[in-house]
Amino acid sequence: MDAQGYKWVRWRVWLCRIVALLSFGFLLIVFRWFPRLALLARCCPCPLALADFVLIRDTFGQQHMVEVLTEEMEEGSLELLGDSEENGEWRDTVQLYKEKKTLLRYYLFEGLRYIWLDTRSSFCRVSVLNDDWTGKDLHGFKKGLSQSEQIVRKQVYGPNLIDVPVKSYYTLLTEEQSTTLHSMARLVTKVTVLRSSGVQENVSSEELVPGDCICLPKDGLLLPCDAALLIGECLVNEGMLTGESVPVLKTPLPASDRRYISEAERKHALFCGTQVIRAKGGGPTGAGGVAIVTGTGFYTAKGSLVSSILYPQPTNFRFYQDATKFLITLGILALFGTIYSLVVFSWFDMNWIEMVIRALDLVTIVVPPALPAAITTGTIYAQHRLKKHGIFCISPPRINISGKVSLFCFDKTGTLTEEGLDVWGVMEGGPAGFTEVVSDPRLLSPGSLLSGLACCHTVTLLQGQPVGDPLEMKMVNSTGWSLQEPGEDGGVLDAEFGGHRVLAVMRPPAMPLPFHETPASEPVAIVQRFPFCSALQRMSVVTVACGGCSVVAFMKGSPEMVASLCRQDTVPPQFSSKLHSFSSEGLRVLALAYKPMDKCANLSTIERGEVEQDMFFLGLLMMKNLVKPESSKVIKMLKTAMLRTVMVTGDNILTAVNVAKSCGMVRSDEVVMFVEATAHTTQATATLRFYMEDGEGSVVTTRDVYQGDFGYHLAISGTSFAVVCDHFPEHLSKVLMRATVFARMAPDQKTRLVKELQKLNYRVGMCGDGANDCGALRAADVGVSLSEAEASIASPFTSKTENISCVPLLIREGRCSLVTSFSLFRYMALYSIIQFTSVLLLYTMGTNLADMQFLFIDLILVTQLAIVMGRGGPSKELSPRRPPANLLTLPVLGSLFIHICMVILGQLAALFLTVSQDWYSPLNSTVFGAANLPNMENTAVFSLSGFQYIFVAVVVTKGYPHKNPLYRNVIFLCLLLILFAAMTYLALYPGSLFIKVLQLYDILDFNFKMLIVAVAALNFLICFVVEMLIDVGILNCLRWLCPRRSTKKQYKRLHSLLCHPHAPSWPPLNQTLYASVHTATVTVR
Repeated sequence: MDAQGYKWVRWRVWLCRIVALLSFGFLLIVFRWFPRLALLARCCPCPLALADFVLIRDTFGQQHMVEVLTEEMEEGSLELLGDSEENGEWRDTVQLYKEKKTLLRYYLFEGLRYIWLDTRSSFCRVSVLNDDWTGKDLHGFKKGLSQSEQIVRKQVYGPNLIDVPVKSYYTLLTEEQSTTLHSMARLVTKVTVLRSSGVQENVSSEELVPGDCICLPKDGLLLPCDAALLIGECLVNEGMLTGESVPVLKTPLPASDRRYISEAERKHALFCGTQVIRAKGGGPTGAGGVAIVTGTGFYTAKGSLVSSILYPQPTNFRFYQDATKFLITLGILALFGTIYSLVVFSWFDMNWIEMVIRALDLVTIVVPPALPAAITTGTIYAQHRLKKHGIFCISPPRINISGKVSLFCFDKTGTLTEEGLDVWGVMEGGPAGFTEVVSDPRLLSPGSLLSGLACCHTVTLLQGQPVGDPLEMKMVNSTGWSLQEPGEDGGVLDAEFGGHRVLAVMRPPAMPLPFHETPASEPVAIVQRFPFCSALQRMSVVTVACGGCSVVAFMKGSPEMVASLCRQDTVPPQFSSKLHSFSSEGLRVLALAYKPMDKCANLSTIERGEVEQDMFFLGLLMMKNLVKPESSKVIKMLKTAMLRTVMVTGDNILTAVNVAKSCGMVRSDEVVMFVEATAHTTQATATLRFYMEDGEGSVVTTRDVYQGDFGYHLAISGTSFAVVCDHFPEHLSKVLMRATVFARMAPDQKTRLVKELQKLNYRVGMCGDGANDCGALRAADVGVSLSEAEASIASPFTSKTENISCVPLLIREGRCSLVTSFSLFRYMALYSIIQFTSVLLLYTMGTNLADMQFLFIDLILVTQLAIVMGRGGPSKELSPRRPPANLLTLPVLGSLFIHICMVILGQLAALFLTVSQDWYSPLNSTVFGAANLPNMENTAVFSLSGFQYIFVAVVVTKGYPHKNPLYRNVIFLCLLLILFAAMTYLALYPGSLFIKVLQLYDILDFNFKMLIVAVAALNFLICFVVEMLIDVGILNCLRWLCPRRSTKKQYKRLHSLLCHPHAPSWPPLNQTLYASVHTATVTVR
């Protein structure tokens, strides 16, 4: 983001005020349209340190003008914020009026506060002042801030508010969720804050600043800020942010030297807008927990999401771009019409004020102000229909974009497959190998594996009922062990387990199974938890036996990760083959490990890295994850509609491939090739390899692929994907074109994948459960979160349906909305041309439409038709052909040109027929406009144009294949019949009342009236037939006049290249490619 400073120039300001006054405010309108012009006219460039205004160019190339605000700081206040080096970041000593003052200079942009830092000579986000805080720094705030420190910090950081600006009436009419967002964003509550004096104060959440120490009540609260949990444990519902309905357990942040980043420390971070359900273990404060404020206002997780809604990334959508270009064209047409009308007015000796007013009328006729509202009606109807089906939208423009989606990514667990997994079996492993599979963990002999299954989790109790991750719930339930948590008398449990602070106790069944020869297991207390992290792919706990006689750590996670952290002599030799076998069957496989710990160690402050190393391998847990019955149907529907489907999951690659085959992403006659890439190291360069195995594990040769009649899909892991992105850019686009399965993908890798696909000009959709997919859901053109929460803002769309059946419905509604927007845009454009033609013809004759005629056309005819035209719902089937999004194409422009010609010819015919009648009497040439009403010319043109407004609505309304036929839109059809009958009545039998109100001329020749109706009918017939011919491609014969241009979409060009019969064979099977130019073939397994 670039910023340039400007300061006021007094004489320029006064000159602009004078010009604005002389131009009756027109200059102010121009300045409103072009803010940069306003800035250049009144200001001159200057250093940022002296700027009154800042011109900002954002990352999307858009320019914004913001005012620099100043606030005087109290003398000596900055010393309260730290040492002298830190003060340098805060202090700005600018010479003003020959006095040295300590000023805080800042500006607000998109809700964020940017302050001037003299040491950096730039405006920086105020959050940079606490960006480098470490775990130790945060623990240093546990005593609380003093009152004076809080006041200074509030002056610098601003109030803790997420203020959504009040929108205009038009915006409120077109965006129903605006008020919802306003009420959801603004959160003010009472919070207990600990001061450095030891006093606890009950303050408004608006007063909170980074560094404040807040006490969390035991019964929870709705968090008004971002914070880091330092003492105690919290059960938090993060559904509003992530869409995940399962409560998440938060644990204390270690006092490490590592920089605190909330996204990397999610298991210790509390986010604004989330609901703390329960807090416990707050220590001597008597609270449920203690946390340090790390972010306020828009510098919170909720604030950034609200900001992304208020200030979204510009939608690079061709329809909106072309609509702007078309409006500019209409504006140029209005300019020519204005010039022509001024020439006509000069014939009638009109005064110049009336000439200007009449001429400017044409501008509002040609560029109708109601056009933006009209083309959004289809989107509004689609939004309401989606809401009825449980799909909620917070970004209505995305509905149209969903109609152009060409690729859809799906998460696996909870999206394509069932959320709940069933335990399929466990297998103990060690240096000697694996034992037989045990189908029920309760049949295991008491020992480390059974204890690990019972203890290695973050399940907690809420009102006596266990809550937590569904997978962990199934694992714990399968052991038969019960969970106990310390209550008010927590000291009793602590004493039972050697005086350690107990978080939870797992107790074995009271009655051991009769066939167990060994004694029953003993209760185990969990004293430290390191929650699961997607990036680390593991979690661990530290447990203590009764009396504190032994301390054991358990770890659970992806088999590959767990095995890499175990002593290699404890990993069974058959580890890889067993993992391959189970994963190929579609099973979810987890590995467990353990390690005895030193009883004398301080377990409450032990580091995660110290625990998760040199572990002893325990065994494997296999869970069956069934594909949802709707998944296969939806995938088949999407593939029939020529929409590409991709799986993006954090699970094992073989499990993902099995699910892809089960749900139909990979057909039975297609093969899967695996992409394996190794990262660059100091000893070796990065490598890339493509290989393919059949069910027997034997190698399928290159000739089988390229000479066979079957297709192929690529499967790649997250690690390999990152290597290909960084070291093999020449292969990346081809891998993206052919890859269907992306496995072991971390959240940031999912986001990167979406962005890389967008670089190939795909319109990317993403469907996930909202837990680890937030980044990808927001990065995608169309993100759909499967969540029970209506207000989830993890993505533009949230579906309460727990399967992917919402995806084709959303695409159908998007296509219907896009087609409707096209129809409405064309209708409003033709309406402008019809009225423009009528006015120009009547201006030429020395008259005009009457005011009531304008009102009748705009309110009775056009507005009602435009409102109900978009009510037609989507078709039941998804067509293989996507609707166009480009207005500036031959069919659209050709259609508009022909219809415009027919409109002009129709009105000219009505006018010439009128003046050729024997009973015609010319107008009085000495007067102009309303003084000549009523007259024959006006009545004839008004009657014919009235029919044109009606039949053009029929002509431009599209149905098959993306929208229901016109006759299914009953209200629109009835309105057409009513308006046609009303217009026929006005043309043939106008009563005295309507003749008087509409200022019509009472033409007595009935045959002439019938002739006008006949001309209108012929006009309609020609336009209707022409539109049908254009729909079937009659204008394609004109394409030979210009050379055929290749497609601009990269993925289409790549597809043609890969499918070309003379193209080099790709991928190069059974070869190892190096990051350098050199490529070598090696022996394959």
